[in-house]
Amino acid sequence: MSITRKHTALPKARILIEALPWLVRHNGRTVVIKFGGNAMVDEDLKAAFAQDVVFLHHAGLKPVVVHGGGPQISRALDKHGIVSEFKAGLRVTTEDAMDVVRMVLAGQVQRELVNLLNEHGPLAVGLTGEDAHTITATKHLPEIDGELVDIGRVGEITEIDTGAIEALLADGRIPVVSSIARSQDDGHVYNVNADTAAAALAAALGAETLMVLTDVEGLYEDWPNSDEVISRLTAAQLEKLLPDLGSGMVPKMEGCLYAVRHGVNTARVIDGRVPHSILLEIFTDEGIGTMVVPDEHVVPDEKEGDAV
Repeated sequence: MSITRKHTALPKARILIEALPWLVRHNGRTVVIKFGGNAMVDEDLKAAFAQDVVFLHHAGLKPVVVHGGGPQISRALDKHGIVSEFKAGLRVTTEDAMDVVRMVLAGQVQRELVNLLNEHGPLAVGLTGEDAHTITATKHLPEIDGELVDIGRVGEITEIDTGAIEALLADGRIPVVSSIARSQDDGHVYNVNADTAAAALAAALGAETLMVLTDVEGLYEDWPNSDEVISRLTAAQLEKLLPDLGSGMVPKMEGCLYAVRHGVNTARVIDGRVPHSILLEIFTDEGIGTMVVPDEHVVPDEKEGDAV
């Protein structure tokens, strides 16, 4: 090999070496990833997401993927002549709509994602929150103008059973979980918010990190007056900001807050429109997006904005 060729390969070596401390730090740890936003509908981003998750697996981490499917559900409801209505930021889910939600999440979105991951080997296994009572929920009644409102088959998580997921992880698989739950109270199946489900699973699994893919760069410092992204903030700082956040970011940031207050070391909101954003966040010195840490965490010297 010529000296010139050796030199052109050096940047690759530097990138690999930069990743070394993060590979050591995260080895053997569970990472829960909420898959959503543009990354869920763009073909190239979907492929890049699958590559990232498989890379994490082969790098010694234990990824768990949680997904919803808002755009796909809306399209399917339109085809079935069912009007999409939202109250308190949540989809009103009638019994007919719930049948469509279940079909889309478990039969379309999950299958596609499992197939993308399995292009790289026999790794991914799909399940819903119904399976093995992984996610149990009760009927959610949001408060609107001081009154509790019935929005149909929308659930509030009451219990998590990680047994099936832990068994899959122990077998070297990548669990892909659809955000559907069953109630022990009435036996009905409920649609649950995927951000909330990912946070609850991350806490129950004792995950190292919760990663939430969005369609923005992260949490903005003073939106819409500024496009400056907050790179790191504590749980207490996030709690103060929550009342002023836009409705789309609230469940994501509430999920991050819940996760770090229930044993998860870091929660990160990252831009799913950037190819390989997961790898950029976990394995580079700069990172990408916004990271939430528990109040008592100390930032190590080697990477500004990260936490042990």
